Amino acid sequence: MRATTTPSSLTRLLALPPPLRTRTFSVLSRPPPNYPGHIPLTILERLSLAAGSAIGSLAKPYRHDLIASLGETTAKPYFLSRLHRAMLNNPTGRRILRDRPRITSKSMKLEELRQMPENSVGRAYAAWLDREGVTPDTRDAVRYIDDPEEAYVMQRYRETHDFTHAITGLPVIIEGELAVKAFEFANTLLPMTALSLVAIVRLKKVERQRFLEVYMPWAIRNGLKAEEVINVYWEEELETDVEVLRARLGIEKPPDLRDIRKALREQKRRQKAEREGSGAGAG
Repeated sequence: MRATTTPSSLTRLLALPPPLRTRTFSVLSRPPPNYPGHIPLTILERLSLAAGSAIGSLAKPYRHDLIASLGETTAKPYFLSRLHRAMLNNPTGRRILRDRPRITSKSMKLEELRQMPENSVGRAYAAWLDREGVTPDTRDAVRYIDDPEEAYVMQRYRETHDFTHAITGLPVIIEGELAVKAFEFANTLLPMTALSLVAIVRLKKVERQRFLEVYMPWAIRNGLKAEEVINVYWEEELETDVEVLRARLGIEKPPDLRDIRKALREQKRRQKAEREGSGAGAG
């Protein structure tokens, strides 16, 4: 189903809710969980976990648990509530909140998706999972968001992240992940997606230059103008042509990062062979 046109990110930012009342309790009087797996945190615990997760995820960017903790501890009180309201204000978003679908290996039959038409969203998603060696079950469960419905919004964002990868073709290598995170920041305003960009310091010089000149501009431009991807009912779009969905959402396909890296490696091999050939001839 086609989502409605979304406001600009500036409008989204100005529409942030006022500060929410902070739950006050101590570690000795922790309230019961609001949903299975929920862990209520004090303010000090939340700040400590946010700081520790930020430092840890920079040192080890593939630690999904640290990135998940960083996302949850920095999303409140403003940004996750804004994303929740964006879903409530969108007819498809409201249906998602009502139905609460989950993206797992049980709900996504990969064998069936692999048999879908060549350029369908479902086949692109399955092919991306196969190529990157991940599954729908690799996303951590939400634990530190107090409100059950907002916890689902965070879980939905987390589980649909790979669909964003799939329709853009960006791989899970650091450069591709940073491009998706930059797109998501412009599109969702979740702080974790911006904080993740600190990992740019881990890129090699040529990768950093390419990211700043090609993928960062693509991410910001498309994240700002695209409809909010949190409102895509991916389960209903599996048979949709990828190009049709991208056009509907207002997302341009970025340059193929794997092709660029492959071409650069081949160029370096040719140059090395030429140098070695020249050296042998001179000898």
